[in-house]
Amino acid sequence: MKKTDYKEIKLEKGTIFEYSFGEVKLLVYRTNDFIDDEAIMLVKNNKTVVIESPCFNDNIAELEAFIKESGAEVEGVVLAYHMGGGTFLPDVKKYATKKANTYGTVGGGKALVENFNKTFGNIFDSSIHKVTNLIAGETLKIADTELSIVETADAFDIVFPEINVIYTHMLGHDCHSIIGGNAHADAMIADLESYINKNYSLILTSHYDPEDTDDVRTKLAYVKNIKTIAANSADAEDFKNKVKAEYPNYSGLNYLDITAGAFFPA
Repeated sequence: MKKTDYKEIKLEKGTIFEYSFGEVKLLVYRTNDFIDDEAIMLVKNNKTVVIESPCFNDNIAELEAFIKESGAEVEGVVLAYHMGGGTFLPDVKKYATKKANTYGTVGGGKALVENFNKTFGNIFDSSIHKVTNLIAGETLKIADTELSIVETADAFDIVFPEINVIYTHMLGHDCHSIIGGNAHADAMIADLESYINKNYSLILTSHYDPEDTDDVRTKLAYVKNIKTIAANSADAEDFKNKVKAEYPNYSGLNYLDITAGAFFPA
């Protein structure tokens, strides 16, 4: 499966990328919102499981309308990193691990929602999803689809074994990422190398269109280079200047600021 092997469905605001894996259909919803959110749907036997929730009111209405028109029954919404947008599919079961629920309701995820609410106001749905089903084990079956749960520092990633696809919070092969120092960089390197070794068909994230293992190799080289640049920089400003010179077209400069602070704490 190539990341470009999709059918594009343009909605009024967002875009659906539809991939076919035989009896399993994968739909990735690009919201085109202010924080580049993405939501994921797997459809099998006319049943749907949704991964993550949009959090701007117009996207919530748009995706709900798309799902209703499709005729597929939504059997659950799995919430890993994004608990905002609590009005989305209010009558559907919501799944999360205990750690993800804490992150999203009282931890760092909740703080992000509060900050976004201050920034965007009433176009943003700051209500928090109420988790109805805590995920206790390493596997979960919803809508005839098996999910493998991989615990992370804040929440969890998801592997879809039937289609050899993984969902993680962030990748973005041509943009800056938050790298919280050498130990975090080493953990990222290990994860990226595992994606390559497992040869996933697609790597899905919350803030970027579907990517592939070539993109993972690009990101892996970036993270390794960030470590090298940090080791050869005098301070945070020197580090940022060197990184910007190396990657002049990368977006996410706010993430680079956070990375610089992690490698060179004040």
